[in-house]
Amino acid sequence: MRRLMMIRTKLPGLCAILLAFLCAGALPPARAADAYPSRPIRLVVPFAAGSGTDAVARITARELGEALKENVVVDNRPGANGAIAAELVAQSAPDGYTLFMTTNTTHSANPSLMKKLLYDPIRDFTPVARMGNLPFMLVVNPKLPVKTVSELIAWCRAHPGMSYASGNSTGIVAGATLGRMARLDLLHVPYKSTPPAMTDVIAGQVPMMFVDVAAGIANVKAGKLRALAVTTAQRSRLLPELPPLAETPELKGFDITSWNGVFGPARLPPEIVARLNRELSRIATSKEVAPRFEALGFEGFGQSPGQFAGFVADELVKWTKLVKDAGIQPE
Repeated sequence: MRRLMMIRTKLPGLCAILLAFLCAGALPPARAADAYPSRPIRLVVPFAAGSGTDAVARITARELGEALKENVVVDNRPGANGAIAAELVAQSAPDGYTLFMTTNTTHSANPSLMKKLLYDPIRDFTPVARMGNLPFMLVVNPKLPVKTVSELIAWCRAHPGMSYASGNSTGIVAGATLGRMARLDLLHVPYKSTPPAMTDVIAGQVPMMFVDVAAGIANVKAGKLRALAVTTAQRSRLLPELPPLAETPELKGFDITSWNGVFGPARLPPEIVARLNRELSRIATSKEVAPRFEALGFEGFGQSPGQFAGFVADELVKWTKLVKDAGIQPE
């Protein structure tokens, strides 16, 4: 009898626990997202420390961590033109604890630049937020006797086999496009990332390269590099004094822009995507953060997940044509 009474006494507590579990399963998605995050988040970057994307990622990680009240740790995974990092994220659990800040390198250009790609830029990822653009500029070693793009073209024609360095897909495609449009005999010197490529241009090992403003602006201001033009069709508000390459007669129509955005693995829950997009869009357009981005040479703005998804699909088509028109063979 005493044992029976003890069981009856425990029943209300057991029922309460069971009811709590049932209610938790019935909570709407918004309530489920309220518990996210409950541990540190990893923000994977496909380029080395010191690159433009890395600098933007570190500011973003700090701001996002404060907003979510959880640590956001930048994880640099350079190599294979960003493919190593992309594969890592694509194979991660879609729980919001592994995010990917990347650019057109992994999601627009690689499918045309690489013969064997172990990820699909559309199928294997969830677009979260487009953060902005990373304008690129054509820079040369200051000892090169040229101050305009026209002078550089004339110099290259007088010195066939001039080389250009690259640390990412934008640098690769921009260099090849310059060579094709201006009918130049150029030698491509690829590097694993932007910092070592830029170091060799500064040292005079390679005379020129296309570099994102975020990574190269400090060296331009210090006189270690000479900037000749930007790759966008219009002047950049970050560097209004630099003309677009398209203003050079031989390069009419030249327009190459590098974009930056955050993805998660495929099947990332919509409620987590919505929360992350809200915070990331706020960071990109914040009056406090925007000046810090601009000082790096990054043009920040917000975009919804749906808009970002459509943009990524369009850019894949655009970059496929860019690579083909430039005559670049996949490796």
